[in-house]
Amino acid sequence: MTHTSLMNEDWQHIVDRLGGTERLEISARDTKAFVRPRAIGSAVDLLRLILTYCLGQRGLRSATGWARSIGLVDISNVALLYRLRHCGDWLNLLVGQALACAAPQASGGRLIRLIDGTSVPKAGAAAKKNNKLWRIHSAFDLPGERFGYFELTDEKSGERLDRIPVVKGEIRIADRAFMQPDRIAVVLDAGGDVVIRAGWKNARWLDADGRAFDLLAAFRKAAERGLIDQPIWVGRKSGCALALRLVAVKKPTQAAEAARRKVRRDAQREGYTVSQGTIDAADWVIIVTSLPPEAFSTRDILALYRLRWRIELGFKRLKSLIGLAGPPGTDARSARPWVLAHLLSILLLEPLVDALEDSPHWASAA
Repeated sequence: MTHTSLMNEDWQHIVDRLGGTERLEISARDTKAFVRPRAIGSAVDLLRLILTYCLGQRGLRSATGWARSIGLVDISNVALLYRLRHCGDWLNLLVGQALACAAPQASGGRLIRLIDGTSVPKAGAAAKKNNKLWRIHSAFDLPGERFGYFELTDEKSGERLDRIPVVKGEIRIADRAFMQPDRIAVVLDAGGDVVIRAGWKNARWLDADGRAFDLLAAFRKAAERGLIDQPIWVGRKSGCALALRLVAVKKPTQAAEAARRKVRRDAQREGYTVSQGTIDAADWVIIVTSLPPEAFSTRDILALYRLRWRIELGFKRLKSLIGLAGPPGTDARSARPWVLAHLLSILLLEPLVDALEDSPHWASAA
């Protein structure tokens, strides 16, 4: 979505994708983003102006100058900033509606949800010094290849596996930061399944009798075969231990050596002595899942986890294609709608990008 698409007939297509003029007018009034026509004649014109500023690169003066030049509206940059600060709830509602329109159903083939987050820095030297961020919690849905959930918070809100509502029957895939037994239990109780990477020390591993399970000993025993697939129990802070399935595969020699070097380099940088257990565990990819072996083979579990890179590609699109970076200014009232405008844009553009990538003409030119 560019200045060009906001200037020509493409704009009407964007309005239609968002439910049409009447629906936009109603939602803008309900959220107090647009109360009455004054300098700006309608909620649709306001949205057009807000997106022009947020998706552009030249600031408030450039956006108001553009709007004046095409006869859209004649307001000052100060007035535009005031309007922007009142659009956060409206843009958040539009993002939610765009997500709901593409909401997948876990029927027939299982819905796969890739869970992760990304962040952009808050503006200002003080924010940079204190590592202040806007955090975007996300789910990327397969096979639809769409973002299916966004939540915007500051850096104080951590990553949680159960932050995103569960669609019954889904398979939720996440990296080791989401190895959270109590949160996993919430997903399982809601009818979902999980495939989650784990570190050898970030879980309380138990056997069927509730005794501590020696993961390193299991690695040594399986070293020649290079593969583990067995039941495992994981202790929780509250409630009974989770009965899950441990799938671990030994990395190829080159990848294992690189992992060990990284472990040693991280320890040197942070100023601590790395344990031999951590070095040994670096040779393995460790995954826990609730999927049963009779329905999902070891190969299936590993293939499912390898899909996780798709959400990284989604984030790359968000930052390179849409231009999401740190919002200008230090006021959260203007920074929040700025980020939400970019999230709304990627939701509108994803079907167009997929159509381009699937085009035979585009494929033959690659």
